[in-house]
Amino acid sequence: MKGKLACAVLMAPFFLLLVTVFLVPTGTAIWLSFFAQDQPGLGFGAESTVFVGVRSYVAVLSDPTFRGGLLTVVLYCLIYIPLMVVGALVLALLLDSGVAKLRGWAQMSLYLPHAVPGIIAALIWLYLYTPGLSPIIDLFAKGDIQINFLGINTVLPSIVNIALWSNLGYNMVIFYAALQAVPREVLEASVVDGAGPVKQALRIKTPLVRGAIVTVGIFTLIWALQLFTEPVLLSQSTPMISARFSPSMYIYDAAFTRNNYGLAAAASVILLAFTIALSFGVTRWTNRKAA
Repeated sequence: MKGKLACAVLMAPFFLLLVTVFLVPTGTAIWLSFFAQDQPGLGFGAESTVFVGVRSYVAVLSDPTFRGGLLTVVLYCLIYIPLMVVGALVLALLLDSGVAKLRGWAQMSLYLPHAVPGIIAALIWLYLYTPGLSPIIDLFAKGDIQINFLGINTVLPSIVNIALWSNLGYNMVIFYAALQAVPREVLEASVVDGAGPVKQALRIKTPLVRGAIVTVGIFTLIWALQLFTEPVLLSQSTPMISARFSPSMYIYDAAFTRNNYGLAAAASVILLAFTIALSFGVTRWTNRKAA
């Protein structure tokens, strides 16, 4: 009895946060998605909240700008997630192998960009991407190389670059911590068996930190699907980023520009379902591969 009581007390803060931070907002969004503000009398009457069922969901799914935003964020994930996971893992393996000198300083310098708030990071890169202000563009121009970081074919890689710069060090620290837990006797035995540094990294260390790789991959996927800060700030300098560039921007535009909270709630629920489905699919796929 005492054990159950202690377990309940220890788990209570988690469930309290789960209910207040996730379940209540989700339930509220689902509730709002079934209502809309309508004006009777050919638009001359007073607005009233009416039940519209799944009308908002149909409107969102039939909107080409929302579908285009989903496609954009899927392309973003296909570029960003492999670069993030592989890049962070390679850096962590290099630090763990002892190749890097001043390991503590290297780890801190790689992690430091993550300490910069996302808005500030986007502003820094907006300055570096803007023609007439950017020293990088001026440097390329001296070599007779014309580059537009915010063009139609380069704006998405430019956003990926900002996200990598901000989060690569954070995920590298997670992988490095996991590598520190790898039994040293296993590594010593591999050296005795003739495994070199590369083979040891690929055949021994990487499989042993598979759990950390899956965790980082799933969390990176969830954060990537919520793409918002970087394109919002970059949209001030390029017409290639519209107000509905990503699903999160679509939701913001519906709620605070068009004042259609039912539509915004429906889009939020659809994005949540899409995120859960992808996360579940990735988890099942990785578990099946492991089996």
